[in-house]
Amino acid sequence: MSSPNANSDQNLSAQQPLQPDTREGFWGKLNPFARKKYVQRQLSPIRNRVNELDDLTAANARQIKDVDARAQQGIRDADAKATLADQHAAEAGNRAQQANQTAVQASNRLNTVEQVVDNIDQYQPATQTEIRYRSGQTALSPKAKEALDDMTANLKDQKGYIIEVQGFSTGAGSAGVQNSQAMANSVVRYLVTKDEIPVYRIYVMGMGNAKLPAAEGTSGTHGNRVEISLLKNNVDQLASASASNAPMNSANTTSYNTRSYSTPTNAQPSQNSSSPQ
Repeated sequence: MSSPNANSDQNLSAQQPLQPDTREGFWGKLNPFARKKYVQRQLSPIRNRVNELDDLTAANARQIKDVDARAQQGIRDADAKATLADQHAAEAGNRAQQANQTAVQASNRLNTVEQVVDNIDQYQPATQTEIRYRSGQTALSPKAKEALDDMTANLKDQKGYIIEVQGFSTGAGSAGVQNSQAMANSVVRYLVTKDEIPVYRIYVMGMGNAKLPAAEGTSGTHGNRVEISLLKNNVDQLASASASNAPMNSANTTSYNTRSYSTPTNAQPSQNSSSPQ
């Protein structure tokens, strides 16, 4: 259905041009003495045509204004949708970045867990101490207790360590084994009751007069003695590195602090052994 303005345009365009009145009067030409009514009659079609043109111009102006308003509104709507799309894109980018960071953190934690699992049973010697006993004695001397205190001073609340306690005796057979076990038990008892070392972290064995290779840093002599070794698996170091996001240190540096103490004895020490206390 066509609009009234379109119909008006068609009607105006279909009208014929105005034709002037060419009738001649008594004088053989237009009457030079035209009356007022005659002039009005001649001007009326022109006035009507001018009014029609004014109406058409006003209608066109309204249409142009309406089209411009709709165009401006469309531009504003498109700009708002574009802004909203940019916001959604930015949010998606942030979420993708957060997801990537989470994935990286998860990968780092997985690598840390794998390293912990790989190193959980890889204990390395940290400190060794040897305590000498005179024959028939199992009591610890003050210096021996001091040596044990020094060894365990920094172990509170730590993880990833064990303590090996091996007793050796000069006696043979079951009596020698029992004697070496009694000396080792005295060390374990002190570590648990005085230094508050959990029992499950201590491994104790009475070796009797077994001839085993001496631990690095010990005297290597045979006799009534207890060898105590502190071993660590670096689990604490790996956990600390993961918590602080610091790079893992692939080289595990281990310090070896070895001292030898003996209980008072009347016997002369053998060669390469520490002096009696």
